[in-house]
Amino acid sequence: MQTELDRALPSTIVANQPITALAPMQDVTTLPFMSVVSEIGSPDYFFTEYCRVHIQSRLEKHILESITENRTGRPVFAQMIGEDIDHLKRTTLELLNHNVAGIDLNMGCPAPTVYKKNCGGGLLRDPAKVDRIFGVLRECISGLFTVKMRIGFEDTENYERILALVNKHEIDLLSVHGRTVKEMYRSQVRYSEIKAAVDAVHCPVLANGDVSSARRTREILDYTGAAGVMIGRHAIRNPWIFKQIRSFESTGSVSPIPLEDVFHYIRSLYDALRRPWINEKAQVNKMKKFLNFIGQGVDPEGQFIYEARRAQSENALFDICSRYMLSVANRYFADEPYAGVVARLNCE
Repeated sequence: MQTELDRALPSTIVANQPITALAPMQDVTTLPFMSVVSEIGSPDYFFTEYCRVHIQSRLEKHILESITENRTGRPVFAQMIGEDIDHLKRTTLELLNHNVAGIDLNMGCPAPTVYKKNCGGGLLRDPAKVDRIFGVLRECISGLFTVKMRIGFEDTENYERILALVNKHEIDLLSVHGRTVKEMYRSQVRYSEIKAAVDAVHCPVLANGDVSSARRTREILDYTGAAGVMIGRHAIRNPWIFKQIRSFESTGSVSPIPLEDVFHYIRSLYDALRRPWINEKAQVNKMKKFLNFIGQGVDPEGQFIYEARRAQSENALFDICSRYMLSVANRYFADEPYAGVVARLNCE
C-alpha cells in the first residue's frame, strides 16, 4: 500500500543492470502465469492485465489476486484502461489500497473494440484528454505513476505533444511500444521513435516491441538508450529470457535451454492454469494460445505447433510435447523464433 510519497523506482534483481518487465497481456499475465515465470526467472517488474474502467466497473477478482496473492517477491504495477476521468480516479484510489508498486495507464492497446471507445491506444488521438487524465491521476497518486503507450494512432503526429505531457505531469516510468495502434504487430518496430522518447522525457523509458532475446535486448538498449525493456509475447515463448538478460549483461553469454526444460515449462503452466470448473478440452484449448508462441522455438518446420493446435485431450497434447522435446537427446530451444513459424497474436 502506498502510504507516503515514494517516487523511487524499485530496485532491479541485479544492481545497476537494465530494468526488465513482463508486459501486461490480457488473459496471459494472470497470477498463475506470473508464478510460473517467477519460478523460472522473474523479471524485475510485473504489470497486471488492465483493469477495465467505466461507470459500472469494479476491480476484477482475478486481476486483484495477481496483486494480493502474488508470492513472486517482485514489484507488481496495476494497469488500468479507460477514458472516464472520474472513474479512473476512483479505480486508482481503490488500487492504492493494495500492495501495488505503482499505477500504470494503458495508452497502447490496439484492439479495435478498445480504441473505438477512445480507450487504450485510442487516447493517442486526443492529447487534450490525455492532459486532463494525467493531471487528475498525478494529483491522487503520491507514489509511482507509469504509462504504457504506442508512438501514435495512425501516425506520429501527436507523439511529441504527448511526450511533453509525460514531462509536464512528472510520469515516473514510460513504456513505449515502437509501432502505431493501426500497425498492430504487422510492421517493423521503430526503435528510432523509442530513442526519441528517451531523448525527450525526464523519466526512465522501457523499450517494448520485438524484444526477442538477451542479445537483441542489448542491441535495442545500445541504440535507444532506454533504461530497460518490457517483454510480452517473447516471454510467453521463452520465460527464461529475463534470467538470460541478466546473464548476458553480467557475462556476455547465455546458456542454451534444453527442450526437456521447455516440456517441464509447459507441464507447469498447464497445471498452474488448471481449474476444477474447466473441462479437459477447454483446458487444452486454453493452452494453445501459449503453445502458439512456445512452438516458435521448438522446430524450424513448425510441425510442433501444427500438431499441438489439433490436440483434443491432455494425454494427446503431452504425447506430442514428449515426442518433440523428450525423445531426442541434446536438442535445444531456439534463442530466436524460427523464421516462418508464425504465432497468432495476443493483445500486448
